[in-house]
Amino acid sequence: MNALDKLALMAAATVLAAGFTAAAPAVAAAPAKPAKPAAECGVRSDGRLYCGNKAGAKGYADRSYRSATRGQLNGTFGWFQCWGHGDPHPGGNDIWYWTQLDNGAWGNVPAVDVNTGQDPAPGLREC
Repeated sequence: MNALDKLALMAAATVLAAGFTAAAPAVAAAPAKPAKPAAECGVRSDGRLYCGNKAGAKGYADRSYRSATRGQLNGTFGWFQCWGHGDPHPGGNDIWYWTQLDNGAWGNVPAVDVNTGQDPAPGLREC
């Protein structure tokens, strides 16, 4: 094989390799998940705050973790009648929300377990 044949063979191999690369399916990045719509969290016309909450959030007799547990919120969305100041909690404030718990009892839920944008929630009455 002479030099000219070798050059022609190398050129053909290059073109062939380029064709395989171009024909290979591109590995596309996984499509981005659509942004999850922000969950509702606001005071409705009945005066209650409707908002997401931590599943299993406990309701306390008083606005303190040291008080008796009255029940819990098993779901992740609920309503809250009003708010009040109490003991500080890991949410960085002392706001607690009053609601009827899943067992029918009423209790205070620390704001750290309610998905509000700010505490107290704007428009909700103090109790």
